[in-house]
Amino acid sequence: MADKREREGQESSSTDGSNERGGLPIEVRRARRKEAHASQHYAAFLKHLCERGGMSPSVAEKAAVSVLCAVEQRITQGETQDLEAQLPNKLTLLLHRCERHEDELPKGFGREELLARVGEDLALNPEAVEPVVRAVLNSVRAQISEGEAEDVMDQLPEDLRELWRRPS
Repeated sequence: MADKREREGQESSSTDGSNERGGLPIEVRRARRKEAHASQHYAAFLKHLCERGGMSPSVAEKAAVSVLCAVEQRITQGETQDLEAQLPNKLTLLLHRCERHEDELPKGFGREELLARVGEDLALNPEAVEPVVRAVLNSVRAQISEGEAEDVMDQLPEDLRELWRRPS
């Protein structure tokens, strides 16, 4: 029975690696499925952030990059890689192009510096910044394992840990 299926499979495939499904090679179809999955994962992250923060998708994307870029400057490179491994791929691609990674925050910066940086990036009034930061961090935590969330929190100073913690 298995031999018959193999022969039928060989007969339906052409010599260029394509098959009857639109003539596309399986590698192309897999890449398209992977890209579609990545887009859906990122869209779900943005939707969650928009709902939590009451913002548009374009503002949510900018907020996520601004906040995560700053947080990543407070944790080790290894922990940054671990965190990014659990985030939507499209978000990590944006983080890798973050201009702020080149213009680093001072070592040892805390809550006030982070809020000021995000407020500046997003042109927000000071009182509007903290809810945005909390929405981003809450949305990020929803994407990662509890163990990873704890690993990140262990590397943050107490005033930033308070922002990172899950809301009560």
